[in-house]
Parts: sequence; C-alpha cells; structure tokens
Amino acid sequence: MSRMLPSFFGGQDPGFGSLFREVERVFDDFSRRMPAGFTSVESGVLNPRIDVSETAEALEISAELPGVDEKDIEVTLSNGMLTIKGEKKIEREQKDKNWHVTERSSGSFVRSIPLSFEPEQGAIEAHFDHAVLKIRLPKPKEAVQRSARIPINAPK
Repeated sequence: MSRMLPSFFGGQDPGFGSLFREVERVFDDFSRRMPAGFTSVESGVLNPRIDVSETAEALEISAELPGVDEKDIEVTLSNGMLTIKGEKKIEREQKDKNWHVTERSSGSFVRSIPLSFEPEQGAIEAHFDHAVLKIRLPKPKEAVQRSARIPINAPK
C-alpha cells in the first residue's frame, strides 16, 4: 500500500493517479457550472448564499441574488420565521440562433430563517442593491434587555 501513495504526488502510477485526476476534473467541471451567488442548482431549485449576523440591537441578513429582479423577490415574516422567496428568470428570443451551450440558469428559491424574537413589523428594513438583498430586523426592547454577558471565572 505504501508503494501506491507516491503516485498521488507524481511518482509511479499504479492507476490511482489517473483516478485522482479524474475526480479533480469532475469537481472542477461542477464548480464552473455553479451560477454565481447560488450554492446549488437542482431541477430549477436555486439555493442563494446568505449571511446572518447579530448585533446587540438587531439581526442582519444579506442574500446574494445575482440575476434576480427586485420584483421577483418576496420577503415575509410569519410565526417567528423570516422567509425569502424568489425566482431567477432567463428570457431569450430564439430567432436566428442555434444554442450550443448555455451556462446561465433559472429557477426558484426559498430560504427560511428562524428568529429567536418577534421583531416589530414596522421597524423591519429591506434593501436590494447590486444583486444583494439586505434585511435588518431590530430586536424589541425585551430581547435587548434579556441578554447579558456571563462572566467566566478562572479556576482557583
């Protein structure tokens, strides 16, 4: 078995080196086909990348939505769950063109984020700029006052 290990690093190749290169090629092909800003595409279902961060005053969410129009995005809050829905559409006119390769995708997505507090409906802010949706959910006063830092004591 130890004789086979150098094959991965350019030594003698008992067949595993070519397998290793083939696996790398498959992953490279897969990553090239992934649309920017989306983590997976399966049968028209997109999964946009999101960041969730928290400050003492608010929960802040940003979602990368390249190729999605603002009118095709819906943000809802229900029963402690923030939901972002949308659809990426590709409109093409097929006149006088024979498509050989198309690497752009279309489809719908839904991302739901559970909340540990119920934000005030009128205080929620959402902005869509340069293909990034930013949502700010201010915490209610009770949630801000409930959290407190717990000191950690060193052993004596």
